[in-house]
Amino acid sequence: MTLLDERWLLPEGVEEILAPEAERLEAARRVLLDLYASWGYSLVIPPLVEHIESLLTAAGSDLDRQTFKLIDPASGRLLGVRADMTPQVARIDARHMDQDSPARLCYLGTTLRTRADGLGGSRSPVQVGAELYGHAGIESDCEVVCLMLATLERLGVADVHLDVGHVGVFRSLASRAGLDARREGELLEALQRKAGDDVDGALGGVSDERLRENIRALIELNGDSRTLADARRALGGCGAQVMACIDAIERLVELLASRGVTVPLHFDLAELRGYRYHTGIVFAAFVPGQGQEVARGGRYDDIGRDFGALRAATGFSTDLKTLVALGGGAGTVSGVPIEAPWSSEAALLERVAQLRAQGERVVFALPRDGAARVSARRLERRDGNWVVVDTQREQPRT
Repeated sequence: MTLLDERWLLPEGVEEILAPEAERLEAARRVLLDLYASWGYSLVIPPLVEHIESLLTAAGSDLDRQTFKLIDPASGRLLGVRADMTPQVARIDARHMDQDSPARLCYLGTTLRTRADGLGGSRSPVQVGAELYGHAGIESDCEVVCLMLATLERLGVADVHLDVGHVGVFRSLASRAGLDARREGELLEALQRKAGDDVDGALGGVSDERLRENIRALIELNGDSRTLADARRALGGCGAQVMACIDAIERLVELLASRGVTVPLHFDLAELRGYRYHTGIVFAAFVPGQGQEVARGGRYDDIGRDFGALRAATGFSTDLKTLVALGGGAGTVSGVPIEAPWSSEAALLERVAQLRAQGERVVFALPRDGAARVSARRLERRDGNWVVVDTQREQPRT
């Protein structure tokens, strides 16, 4: 590889976005921000870099290996490039929002990660999401789920199904088992892989056989609406806290149905992604052909603790580039330009302005001898009016 080749080469997992993909991405950005505003969510724009202590709060410590770090020449302090904007928005809520009333915030921006989520994935996703602070009820979880589904629908993402779980079930059982941090981590990983033998290995020091069976049952507690009834039977002796988690899921299902949500629902009590900072209901959206979720979220009531504002919180996030690729994005300016002759004639300029207002792309042919045609579509004067002519078909458009 030559030096010139190296200068053109981008880092693995870091992309440049060219037209027309960039235009679809920008159109989708505008559509979503308008959608969130219509739901009462205010846009915030966190900084690209922050002191590492702010980015890697107790709630966001899982991001440590995903975060690029650098030294600030001005202060000598360690900075981080944001890999996830959720902790940043929590800091904004704690520092700037009225703590006595709910706050609805949304955000959209590029993040940077040291590794991609999957093989061939991006290390620079455009993260978009919404957070609702200051309300602990299932109603706010319902609102956020509905907004996530509206996000996917607005961008044309089809065949969505929703995965729902509750980390409180595992938290309660793991606490009763008295596992240390290492064993709990092993158990968490084994449950996510649904590896029964490894679950048994992680529970090797637990003498309560009934409790071992309860925890192992989480592997099988996934499926359609019958899963919740199965969970009540399998975990019936595990105490009020576990039953309250199942109650919360059932209440969420009722609220979603009352708001006309008809996407297929799947339940998984071993769904524990984000376990380190989630505290309640968790959810994720999946579509056929995608091995990973296309959007996810949940409740994380402890996220503001390190910022001095411990209050209820729930939200979701997704990657805008993924959604645009799956759904085609929102409407954009027409991809086939219309060539207009270079002129200051008032009628022509008025016609150009009219076409652009209609979403057309109009390009003036700059005066130059021998210039190539810009497009097969051109503005030509016909019977005293400026009309769009497709020169390949010779069909004027008024």
